[in-house]
Amino acid sequence: MHNNPRTWRVLIIGSGFAGLGLAMQLRKQGEEDFLLLEKAAEVGGTWRDNSYPGAACDVPSYLYSFSFEPKPDWSRKFAPQAEIQAYILSCVEKYDLRRHIRLNTEVRGAEFDEVRGIWRVELSDGQCLETQALVSACGQLNRPAYPQLPGLESFCGEAFHSARWRHDIDLSGKRVAVIGTGASAIQFVPQIQPRVARLSLFQRSAAYVLPKPDRAYRAWEIALMRRLPLLQRGVRLLQYLHHEARALAFVHWPWLMRLLRGIFTQHLERQMPDADKRARLQPDYPMGCKRILISNDYFPALAQANVEIVDSPILEVREHSLVTADGREHPCDVLIYGTGFTASDFLAPMQIRGLGGLELNQAWKDGAEAFKGISVSGFPNLFLLYGPNTNLGHNSILYMLESQFAYVLGCLQALREQGLRYLDLKAAPQRRYNEALQTQTQRTIWAQGCQSWYQTAAGKHTNNWPGFTFTYRQQTRAPELADYDCIR
Repeated sequence: MHNNPRTWRVLIIGSGFAGLGLAMQLRKQGEEDFLLLEKAAEVGGTWRDNSYPGAACDVPSYLYSFSFEPKPDWSRKFAPQAEIQAYILSCVEKYDLRRHIRLNTEVRGAEFDEVRGIWRVELSDGQCLETQALVSACGQLNRPAYPQLPGLESFCGEAFHSARWRHDIDLSGKRVAVIGTGASAIQFVPQIQPRVARLSLFQRSAAYVLPKPDRAYRAWEIALMRRLPLLQRGVRLLQYLHHEARALAFVHWPWLMRLLRGIFTQHLERQMPDADKRARLQPDYPMGCKRILISNDYFPALAQANVEIVDSPILEVREHSLVTADGREHPCDVLIYGTGFTASDFLAPMQIRGLGGLELNQAWKDGAEAFKGISVSGFPNLFLLYGPNTNLGHNSILYMLESQFAYVLGCLQALREQGLRYLDLKAAPQRRYNEALQTQTQRTIWAQGCQSWYQTAAGKHTNNWPGFTFTYRQQTRAPELADYDCIR
């Protein structure tokens, strides 16, 4: 393999936290025979793409960074997008990963050669690469979801998704329509509201928004963190335990969410004096069933006179307006989609073919599933990072990713040390695992009667992990080779 410059031991698709984190671990082990493929012009994943005004993390900074690569000088308790992207770039430089990254390289598909135990990876430019192990680090939030609206092609103004923000467009004095009220919208709406002439916020369902305990770190705090690394580890541990405790309400005792609803109600009443708007901002589903959001300036922005909350469905788009089901026409110069991502599609639009030519999208026709979110039966030496049922509602995804790194590295070690052609997950462990997982999910808050991006249109829960993160870490500490067909 090493004699062929187009053949690699490990190919990683995607250069966000998942792909780069695994690459950092490979470098720490002395592994050099790997390559990251990134379709964009720079690394960073979601933190490269989401550069909209106000973009920031809703997980504390110390917790939203690698445990093996701490950053003592975060500027705020909740880091803004630019600082997170800078952290990612600093990791790339420290671990000398640039020479392992190929930018502007999109993967069209991959096919497994059973005889050779090799994945043949086809790029969009027609080039073909070969690798023993293929790792998908594409994430769940990388493909923007666009609403299908009648007449959209007739709209004469500018239209863009929040994850593809048009920084070249000046919104000052414009009539802006925002479709969607998710995690992105609650961050950018307060930033653009003071500048626009009119902001029409089209809301399908109101979100639960809690106060954000954010502030800038003081100079002495940063200096202390730099001098006392153990202190930062202690703070990180306390933040982890605080967030992990929330799993009791999300996963085990959903009725606890009723206690949190009082915090939301108080937050809304304090920041929204307008009774009509306040009524429109009351969610009609159990708290936690959809993503809980945190913000200190969302409700105050919506309280302003130049903002209208529209909860009537959009019927059609015209040249300079949107028409809703109540017959009203809403003038619009710029249309911004805050409509999230196609989270349940996972590896789409790539075509991945495993044993016997089995196509992954066909295997997943009833909804994506994997063993521990990492391996899929019939797709040897394919490993998923941030795969099905590994998203969280209560803690940092980086903790889950680090658990997955250990498992994947264990599989790679087994391939090498035992001289295997490939590891193929047996069907029975995947079936048993996912049957238990779906049963557990039915007891969680996410199954309490609402539609969200956590599940497919048919209702299968494909995104969230229905348990404690330390339980997942225990399950992924090392692969059990008895779960796999080990082929020499």
